[in-house]
Amino acid sequence: MTGGEIAGLIAASAFAVLVIFIAIVLWKISKTVDQVTKTVDEANKTISVVTNDVDILSRQVEGLLVKSNDLLNDVNQKVATIDPLFQAVADLSDSVSELNHSSKNLVSKIGSAGKATSKAGVVGKVGGAAFRAMRSKK
Repeated sequence: MTGGEIAGLIAASAFAVLVIFIAIVLWKISKTVDQVTKTVDEANKTISVVTNDVDILSRQVEGLLVKSNDLLNDVNQKVATIDPLFQAVADLSDSVSELNHSSKNLVSKIGSAGKATSKAGVVGKVGGAAFRAMRSKK
């Protein structure tokens, strides 16, 4: 074997190893691409399911919002009809408070007059006793 034949044999062996290595890499890449394709398909199915669920949820939420708006409007109307009642109760409370204050003033005035009357009654009794005592001396 000559040097050229040995060089050719080494080059052919190196090329064969290179081809085998490239074949192994391509086979692994093929497996990876298959797995990625399966993963993408599953992701697309999941996205489709989630999209359908979100559509259903959005319709339900829209219905709930409409119902809550109707309920809020109803409550606002009822509160508007009750407001005069609360105003009347507040006015009545003010009137009762004023009546209470006036009653306290009247009671304190009557109490003061009663004290004055009782003093006058005591003075009258003392005066009457003195008058009778003087009369009996005459």
